[in-house]
Amino acid sequence: MKRSLAFGVIVIAVVGVLGGAALLIAGQSRVSQDAIQSSVTRTAELIDSAWKLPVAATFNADVTWQSNGSRCGPASVANTFRSIGEEETTEAEVLAGTGKCWTGFCVIGLTLDELAEVARTNTKRKVSVLRNLSADAFREHMKRANDPGRRYIVNFTREKIFGAGAGHFSPVGGYLEAEDMVFVLDVNEDYKPWLVERERLFSAMDTIDSDGDKKRGLLLIE
Repeated sequence: MKRSLAFGVIVIAVVGVLGGAALLIAGQSRVSQDAIQSSVTRTAELIDSAWKLPVAATFNADVTWQSNGSRCGPASVANTFRSIGEEETTEAEVLAGTGKCWTGFCVIGLTLDELAEVARTNTKRKVSVLRNLSADAFREHMKRANDPGRRYIVNFTREKIFGAGAGHFSPVGGYLEAEDMVFVLDVNEDYKPWLVERERLFSAMDTIDSDGDKKRGLLLIE
């Protein structure tokens, strides 16, 4: 009888966690299509130029979308790994052996440091966390985002760009220096890849992640 009661409590707890995660994900996705379209640049000519940048070209104009609203981090790592020839190119593969997101959801999402741990588990490449960057330092990194030997994943809050939404991860496809715009390979299918002014992306990145109470930033894989 006691075992049955304990099992029931565990089941209720798991369902509660997953239900909470579902509610959190729903809350994160409430950005209208109008806001998405009007907040960033998708001019065909500029997007075409962006896909031809040295790093963006390695993604073959193909982004594998995140499986749910909480797994943007693992999806970003999986897409990035695919672009540099690593074997782990799915969310499940990059999460293998990490002990994270085992329910299918990354409850509350992953922090920048946690995503770095995920990336390091399945690659021998150097993985660095870059936070507390100045605007000038961020600009220098974006200039280097066109270097085929480097990959950046940016952690930012959607609210600063789209007027609503929460923290998010996506790979950086490159930098159009003449236009001073960053190409973000958004792993959320509702958003798809977009261009944004470097200063606006920096402002969205230069924010506090309440989960861990640290600044958001960049993940550099090289």
